[in-house]
Amino acid sequence: MEGGREMKHLVKVEGGREAVDGRPSVGPAYRSAFAKEGFPPPVPGIHCCWDIFRLSAEKFPGNNMLGRREVVNGKAGKYVWMTYKEVYDTVIKLGASIRSCGIEQGGRCGIYGANSSEWVISMEACNAHGIYCVPLYDTLGAGAVEFILCHAEVQIAFVEEKKIAEVLKTLHNSSKFLKTIVSFGKVTPKEKEEVENSGLAIFEWDEFLCLMYVQYRLKNLAIYGCYIQGCDTQFDLPVKKMDDICTIMYTSGTTGDPKGVLISNKNIITLISGVDRLLLSVNEQLHEDDVYISYLPLAHIFDRVIEEMFIYCGASIGFWRGDVKLLVEDIGELKPTVFCAVPRVLDRIYSGLQAKISSGGILKKTLFNLSYK
Repeated sequence: MEGGREMKHLVKVEGGREAVDGRPSVGPAYRSAFAKEGFPPPVPGIHCCWDIFRLSAEKFPGNNMLGRREVVNGKAGKYVWMTYKEVYDTVIKLGASIRSCGIEQGGRCGIYGANSSEWVISMEACNAHGIYCVPLYDTLGAGAVEFILCHAEVQIAFVEEKKIAEVLKTLHNSSKFLKTIVSFGKVTPKEKEEVENSGLAIFEWDEFLCLMYVQYRLKNLAIYGCYIQGCDTQFDLPVKKMDDICTIMYTSGTTGDPKGVLISNKNIITLISGVDRLLLSVNEQLHEDDVYISYLPLAHIFDRVIEEMFIYCGASIGFWRGDVKLLVEDIGELKPTVFCAVPRVLDRIYSGLQAKISSGGILKKTLFNLSYK
């Protein structure tokens, strides 16, 4: 009991102190009841976020990792998947292309767009080479994208096709740091011209994936006068430490410009341990056959940690199509075992289900209400 009120989820770990010699008083310190005996140790054998994905790719190469609904003639079909092995191979190619642009360990890479396979692959390429991943999103207010690009000194940005126009608006200032833009989709001739006139390079996704290979072949042609078949070059992956920064996440704070939060490998690894302990405390555990629908923004730390947790378990992540009106349909097709959402969305889903159940008669409604409780 604390002040006549039972503390179910918190435990006191340190008492308060009275004001002494001009020093202000300090209230008691509390900790989550799930960490009553101390914080969980980081996951054994994992020292950075790259290890989370690398080890799962080794352990679960054939498991489905990233999925999206295939759209044919404007109609959404079933989810199409990339396995852990396929994602790993793509990440290695992407990382080599990033490094070929001169981005080294400790460089800054922006990612701007809705959750997608390309988003996660770009993030993992950053993890592989110790490059700071800087998520961008425009809900922080007008000018937030430009502020973050400049404040974080972003050198390369991966951008959803429909967001390219927003990045182009920032080039007057951001081009001091930003040198390369990679579209998740296509690039129009007008966009290419505007970017190149600003002294930057812009690539479509598939084009950029081949950049390292193309540059190597051109180098051989210049030196030897021919292509050297069967040859390739790779960048060695640098050593990453637990205390190294892996991402800079921006939040609005309360006033002024967005605030950049430096998040280390250790922060995320420890959070994964915490989530694991929390689930075990309620007799739950994630497994490789679990499926998560990626709905909450990856630009927020909550979803980032949840998706890292699923990757750690070798589980599957399917992406919604970005339209709230189609969310229930995506859920029905994917059949996720875990869905994280804000209360407003859950209320909307519940109301939609209630409307359908009510039209099905008293028996169906009664059975649903009993099951829901």
